Amino acid sequence: MREAGFGELRSGNLGVRVATTPGEVDAAQALRYRIFYGEMGAHPDPATAAAERDRDAFDAVADHLLVVDHNLGDGPEGVVATYRLIRESAAARAGGFYSASEYDIRPLLAQGKVLELGRSCVDAQYRNRAAMQLLWSGIAAYVSVHGIDLMFGCASLPGTDLDALALQLSYLHSFHLAPEAMRPRALPERFVAMDRMDPAAIDQRQALAELAPLVKGYLRLGGFVGDGAVVDTQFNTTDVCIVVKTDLVTQKYSRHYERHRSGGHE
Repeated sequence: MREAGFGELRSGNLGVRVATTPGEVDAAQALRYRIFYGEMGAHPDPATAAAERDRDAFDAVADHLLVVDHNLGDGPEGVVATYRLIRESAAARAGGFYSASEYDIRPLLAQGKVLELGRSCVDAQYRNRAAMQLLWSGIAAYVSVHGIDLMFGCASLPGTDLDALALQLSYLHSFHLAPEAMRPRALPERFVAMDRMDPAAIDQRQALAELAPLVKGYLRLGGFVGDGAVVDTQFNTTDVCIVVKTDLVTQKYSRHYERHRSGGHE
């Protein structure tokens, strides 16, 4: 397994680091299965259901960021949150990025060194500020170590009812659309228009209240969205492509990273 290079950052009983063994990757896949298929209503094929693991070909080339509760154990048994990180060199080995199956990401690849974020999930008992901040501190450390300029990935809105999601989609399109030079666009055969409401009719406060915490987190970091949503019937979600320049991420979380680093958790 590859090592991300920043060791482990600790906050009390929780730590964040990159998976270093096949067993830890398997634990991340098991957590993903429980949340995506058990909670969110994704539809497993027979092999996925039998294994009770969310797996695909990208897992073998990715780095898997983990939050570990050391009160449960220091290895696979302690995994309570995960994020999948794919650099360009890894994507090349897999034949491209996962997001390219939904979006034309060529504008992003011209922005410097990029990192794809995906398959984010947190165990229900750990969905609090501490775990999320630790995940983002881990991402900031990873970005710093690898000199990443821009992050992107498909973020999911729950469900596939476009009428129910009209406010969220319209808000994102009207107020957070990426600049044209760095704007991914949903592939023509999968493109679903996001501007479903008159911008003047959008209740921004209500839209923010409805958005998933992860998407709001991206927006707080100055994130943008691409043009067009994609309905993913297998995962029972409607996806948007998120784009985040890393300078704001490292500014917000680097002090946390440096503090833990100087405390001997390298």
